[in-house]
Amino acid sequence: MGGEDYYLELCERPVQFEKANPVNCVFFDEANKQVFAVRSGGATGVVVKGPDDRNPISFRMDDRGEVKCIKFSLENKILAVQRTSKTVDFCNFIPDNSQLEYTQECKTKNANILGFCWTSSTEIVFITDQGIEFYQVLPEKRSLKLLKSHNINVNWYMYCPESAVILLSTTVLENVLQPFYFRAGTMSKLPKFEIELPAAPKSTKLSLSERDIAMATIYGQLYVLFLRHHSRTSNSTGAEVVLYHLPREGACKRMHILKLNRTGKFALNVVDNLVTSVIFDIKLRGESDGTVTFHHPVLPARSIQPYQIPVAGPAAVTSQSPVPCKLYSSSWIVFQPDIIISASQGYLWNLQVKLQPIVNLLPDKGRLMDFLLQRKECKMVILSVCSQMLTESDRATLPVIATVFDKLNHEYKKYLDAEQSYTMAVEAGQSRSNPPLKRPVRTQAVVDQSDVYTHVLSPFVENKEMPHKFVIAVLMEYIRSLNQFQIPVQHYLHELVIKTLVQHNLFYMLHQFLQYHVLSDSKPLVCTACLLLSLESFYPPAHQLSLDMLKRLSTANDEIVEVLLSKHQVLAALRFIRGIGGHDNISARKFLDAAKQTDDVMLFYTIFRFFEQRNQRLRGNPNFTPGEHCEEHVAFFKQVFGEQALMRPTTF
Repeated sequence: MGGEDYYLELCERPVQFEKANPVNCVFFDEANKQVFAVRSGGATGVVVKGPDDRNPISFRMDDRGEVKCIKFSLENKILAVQRTSKTVDFCNFIPDNSQLEYTQECKTKNANILGFCWTSSTEIVFITDQGIEFYQVLPEKRSLKLLKSHNINVNWYMYCPESAVILLSTTVLENVLQPFYFRAGTMSKLPKFEIELPAAPKSTKLSLSERDIAMATIYGQLYVLFLRHHSRTSNSTGAEVVLYHLPREGACKRMHILKLNRTGKFALNVVDNLVTSVIFDIKLRGESDGTVTFHHPVLPARSIQPYQIPVAGPAAVTSQSPVPCKLYSSSWIVFQPDIIISASQGYLWNLQVKLQPIVNLLPDKGRLMDFLLQRKECKMVILSVCSQMLTESDRATLPVIATVFDKLNHEYKKYLDAEQSYTMAVEAGQSRSNPPLKRPVRTQAVVDQSDVYTHVLSPFVENKEMPHKFVIAVLMEYIRSLNQFQIPVQHYLHELVIKTLVQHNLFYMLHQFLQYHVLSDSKPLVCTACLLLSLESFYPPAHQLSLDMLKRLSTANDEIVEVLLSKHQVLAALRFIRGIGGHDNISARKFLDAAKQTDDVMLFYTIFRFFEQRNQRLRGNPNFTPGEHCEEHVAFFKQVFGEQALMRPTTF
């Protein structure tokens, strides 16, 4: 299998820690994403490493028994260590605070602590087999204050730090789950819900296993994922993942079922809003029965890309070949959303999705775009797909190209509308509203006209081997899509079409596009009109067409003249200004300057004579007045054509 087939990979720079062994115990904190390597109960050292902090935290603590659980509070301010089933010990890591340990015993009589979770830098939850206890830690007083507690029989628990939700498993079958939500010193009890267990023979005692449950945020919503292993006696083709949506308010509902179509052991991760082990995307269309949407894998199943463990040590030693990593090892432990830990090898990896290999595994371009537009790092892959579908070897049909452009512009329009709404709200003084307005985030899914022009259309037009009819059809399809979504078309796209038509001598088609406003008028199209003026010698109607176009842009008359002069179209500028009746008020010097810069003496003669005639008509004298500042041009005219060429005043 080629490397291009693998779409899942382990990150290049894993967190490396001391392997688990009889002396060294390894713990993972799901909130801070930190690995703790605890040697000899901490007496010979504790090393804490996380994916983002390359400087590990190292310290020692007294060996006061086996460590069951160890975690820092958020921001690493307070360390909590559980050594017994009744108490949790604390130690401050705050400057100028006492580092003497202090202890908190669980309040519920005869209860055993199953574990604890930090919900902030100074708030912690004890989960016992008889309920939960929510505390505020007071580091300066070296004590804890009970904020709230709730009694309930607990089999096991799960914590989602991103959502600050703890899930408690209750009842004999362990399948009734009670969620609690924590925020800023408050604990809220959410409605409990039941996980539907698969049918099983009566002789089998079935219960919900903690291993088959995960909590993860997908597309901004919290879900409980249940890996349901179907009984071999059932008619099912394999296991499935059931997604229960857990809202802040309202009941938890079964929303999606992911059909794995396989049996065996599975590890669930959520990467870039995709559920793996095989790839599922709940945003893509599935089959619905009215309450639940069924999804099949988006892609064919693939292993994680083979991974080489680099050899650590001095430079002389590192020249050795890297050691292949045993994938899907029995020592692997999976944590949400995207973490894989091998305690026996001493590595913590983030699982990643590679988008480029997926391009060849999803032949349906529309579905591929739906998939890519939801991914974080999608823009360059999307642009490469657009370029690829316009190549000779992989050329897509126009309806497919239209579908792709429409999907891109749908996202583009959503962003433009959100940005406009935000701007209007700020201008209306709503920026201090509660909750405060948030500026729309420009994600990589926003592929704008400059992106498509630079990376797709411009190189595409430069390809001389591509049939020009197809080139023009693609350009017009993109403009059609922009118009459909009421997105103003940028002038450089119109210019690209016009230049392409001119290049292939398709003047009549250009005439039609402009006459019937397929290429719409706008101020930046002054440059386009100027381009048309220069085509008069090839296509005579181009001149009148351009003037008509310029006249329609009536608000830009001065700008039109400036552009024409800058492009040395001096006569065209004069014709235009005469056409709109403004030639009596224009600056003679500006036109004479422009004419002189062309180094065309006959053009200069024509422009000079025009203004002499204007002076004669308006003032009865062809000479320029001192206020017109044309002395140097009069001198130049005399130098080139002689004084006798100057126009004489006409007397009646």
